Amino acid sequence: MAMAAENSDATADRLASLTMPEGSGWASAARGAALERLQMMGLPRRRDEYWRFTRPDDLNATQAPSAAVLHSDEGSLFSDVDRLNIVFRDGVFDAAASDDLSGEGLEIERLETATARDIHWSKDVYGVLEARGQVPVQRPFAALNTAFATDGIVIRATARVSKPVNLTYLHEDPDSDSILHFVVRVEAGAELTVLENGPAAARFNKCMEIDVADGGTFHHVRAQGRDHERRAVTHLFARLGIGSTFKSFTLTVNGVLTRNEAVIEITGDNAVAHIAGAAVGDGNFHHDDTVFVTHDAVNCESRQVFKKVLRNGAVGVFQGKILVKNGAQKTDGYQISQALLLDEDAQFLAKPELEIYADDVACSHGSTTGAIDEEALFYLRSRGVPTDEAQDLLVLAFLAEAIDEIDSEVIADNILARLEGWLVRRRG
Repeated sequence: MAMAAENSDATADRLASLTMPEGSGWASAARGAALERLQMMGLPRRRDEYWRFTRPDDLNATQAPSAAVLHSDEGSLFSDVDRLNIVFRDGVFDAAASDDLSGEGLEIERLETATARDIHWSKDVYGVLEARGQVPVQRPFAALNTAFATDGIVIRATARVSKPVNLTYLHEDPDSDSILHFVVRVEAGAELTVLENGPAAARFNKCMEIDVADGGTFHHVRAQGRDHERRAVTHLFARLGIGSTFKSFTLTVNGVLTRNEAVIEITGDNAVAHIAGAAVGDGNFHHDDTVFVTHDAVNCESRQVFKKVLRNGAVGVFQGKILVKNGAQKTDGYQISQALLLDEDAQFLAKPELEIYADDVACSHGSTTGAIDEEALFYLRSRGVPTDEAQDLLVLAFLAEAIDEIDSEVIADNILARLEGWLVRRRG
């Protein structure tokens, strides 16, 4: 369906401000196809079904709204992890600050290098998973990303990679507007962990396409930076083969607007897909998790676990769907979204969905919103724990189910320490 006339001018203005990167024939074709998709659907509007809880105005704007740079002495979240570090500064690859792009069982190239080649493995992934993820729900900012991404990395794991790849995003320009695209291919039997941390830019549009082959394993942990005024829209597109595993966890602290979309397609039997998130917001904070998991194979498992802690007018959104296609028997699908509101000004909006066309499945979803358990708070206070500290302990306990989705104990402990630090700062 062509975009509504009232939205065409806004889309045209946004496109006029962007320049499509050069590349080889296949890359140019992929970008051109993405541009056609975007021109057909147009940028999102508030009246669109999957945007009715989140205003896209700042993401649609021709110029990115300024975002003050947060200066902090706090070290890198993953500093205790032996990792291969890749740094982007306001959306531009920083070779001097990055490690050597090589490793055992690992192939890494910049996006511009890969897309300049006439023959490259990323041809079968770049823009392909994003295009598949446009049905049945349109995702205009993902199409915009595929068409106009200015930088990024392509990663191919051919064996079990012991050292995680850490993508660090530095924000130094208050007016930066970054569009990054990442392509990940985990070959049969290989294993890869990708870490992400940092605020990236004043406005950040990121897309990551992940193709996990038969028996492959992909772990993903990201922490979205603490800059208070940043705005971001991100996309994860994943395709899972036979017996493969995909696990992703996201921590979000602060930010005026964050929209994280995940589209996971399970195409191989006996595959497992877990996606989780923990968000804590105070004041001018709007956080939206939109997830779509498609089961199109037999005996597969999926889990969606999302927790949000909100106060002082903060808003949390969760839109999650499990689609079980005809023939996807013995599907085990689980979805939970919960919010802890620390005052009466915070708000949580949820839209959980199940759509099932197979008869031998076990699927469930639930969504709850509530305040601190007064009995638990009284119990802790009666044992000498100050009220503020007791409340923080209950908040951390509430977030624990999502954090438990992280396989690495070191990373999980670091996440908990950062959350505790955030709560202490807000208490002060």
